[in-house]
Amino acid sequence: MNRLRIALAQINPTVGDLKGNTEKCVQYIKRAKACKTDIIIFPEYTISGYPPFDLLLNPDFIKDSMASLKRLVPHTKNIMVIVGCIDVKEGGIYNAGAIIVNGKLFHVYHKIHLEKSRIFDETLYFKQGTHRTIYSINGVNLTFTMGNEIMEPLPSDSQLIVNLHTNPYYIESHTLKEKAIVKKTKDSMAYCAYVNMAGAQDGIVFHGKSLIINEKGHTVAMGAAFEEDLVVTDIEFNNNKKKSPSTETMKIPFTVKNKTDTLTPGTPKKTDPLNEIYSALVTGAKDYARKNGFQKIVLGLSGGIDSSLVAAIVRDALGSKNVVGIFMPSQYTSKESREDVYGLAKNLHLHIIEVPIDNIFHVYMDILKHHFKNKDTGITWENLQPRIRANILMAFSNTFGWLVVTTGNKSEFATGYSTLYGDTAGGFAVLSDVSKSLVYKLASWKNKQAGFSLIPDRILTKVPSAELKPHQKDTDTLPPYHILDPILEAYIENNKSMEEIRTMGFERAVIKKITHMVDSNEYKRRQSPAGIKITKRAFLRDRIFPITNRFRPNIS
Repeated sequence: MNRLRIALAQINPTVGDLKGNTEKCVQYIKRAKACKTDIIIFPEYTISGYPPFDLLLNPDFIKDSMASLKRLVPHTKNIMVIVGCIDVKEGGIYNAGAIIVNGKLFHVYHKIHLEKSRIFDETLYFKQGTHRTIYSINGVNLTFTMGNEIMEPLPSDSQLIVNLHTNPYYIESHTLKEKAIVKKTKDSMAYCAYVNMAGAQDGIVFHGKSLIINEKGHTVAMGAAFEEDLVVTDIEFNNNKKKSPSTETMKIPFTVKNKTDTLTPGTPKKTDPLNEIYSALVTGAKDYARKNGFQKIVLGLSGGIDSSLVAAIVRDALGSKNVVGIFMPSQYTSKESREDVYGLAKNLHLHIIEVPIDNIFHVYMDILKHHFKNKDTGITWENLQPRIRANILMAFSNTFGWLVVTTGNKSEFATGYSTLYGDTAGGFAVLSDVSKSLVYKLASWKNKQAGFSLIPDRILTKVPSAELKPHQKDTDTLPPYHILDPILEAYIENNKSMEEIRTMGFERAVIKKITHMVDSNEYKRRQSPAGIKITKRAFLRDRIFPITNRFRPNIS
């Protein structure tokens, strides 16, 4: 039996913060050394952050990235470090993983199977690696993989598969990834050390939940969800695998530490799906604000379910002292909405600023109505109100440096049920990938977790309304959400044809109306702020349609 003590460092780097990311590595290496760790493994793109996009075309960024790796090397005395980095060789750049051993850069692996995804297309920037090597440490054969190339055929003599990853979160993403790795370990009869990023970058959330899985497919250690963590465990290997003659082996010159104790950490308890979704939204909001230098968030509070849920999320992300709610009532704002805004603010301990918009609204109408003679101005006057509110929010943002977050949900985002330069205006969209139906579920879950009606009950039960005209309801424009959201999920998430959606039991006219609204409102989505990805098909990342588009699918 050969034993290795392995640490998985699931850190939260920031794109371009080369100094900060390197210093974070140094701190985690110190922690690993204190645990008498033999090998510490960091995620893919540790030093650069992920995704770096066109920073990779900047020669200074590449030079400084490589210099940062060199600055890390002296901190690796008496430990082996595997870290995601960028490498330059023969005029090309590579997505790479450096193996640093006892204060020396031992070897740099170049990723062989580059990935093409909507989030980041590696083939646009990197040259493809050509050579896979087996590394031998303390008699254990180690195979190096990055990203999804762990799913590719690997040398048969692998005893430990190391996988550096940047696996973006979406609903059920971790379950799918864990199942795939479990199958790989069983097929390979090898352990797997899978280390994933934590935190968020520009609304892309990383789940963390790094894994140690044994050769039987059992998870023996797991990192925390969404948070930075250091997972340290001992692995004992059987030396019953024979080396394949066709596989080149590099022996790593490292002496494993003598240890009298044995580490076998427990795995975190599984959390329910709503908990994970809510945590992902909190992480996405927190890191977007923090990494972009915002101390406070400001949002419009209307007394509706969407703004109430966003208020709870950003309160949990930054704390109540760092969230300001602006209540901007009009002549159409109901007494109940006013009560609900102040009730929510009291429960969340938020500071509320009230700025009525009626005077501004009437000035606009007085100035414009002369020019709009004999024209139907109903929708014009409706849209003026959210645009006035957007101007007020941005005025507070400009004056105090606060981040404006929008409160629209994916159902509205999909159908264009929003006002361009109005409720779509802001710096960050918290719910842009969260359907209206899921908004209600998350609000109910949050109240259950709080043990009382943190979000006032009436907000969850009253008929949704934009309150831009008398007696307005969302269903004046949209089907009820229990009909709308399954159609949107089928069309957007699952790419179902109109005929396939028809077989689900929905009316032909409704399907035609909704799919047309989705396709014809791409122009609004292109002008909307970045948001948090929680599904497989987030707008502007995973689903992008031409704005100028005359194709309309038929339905019999």
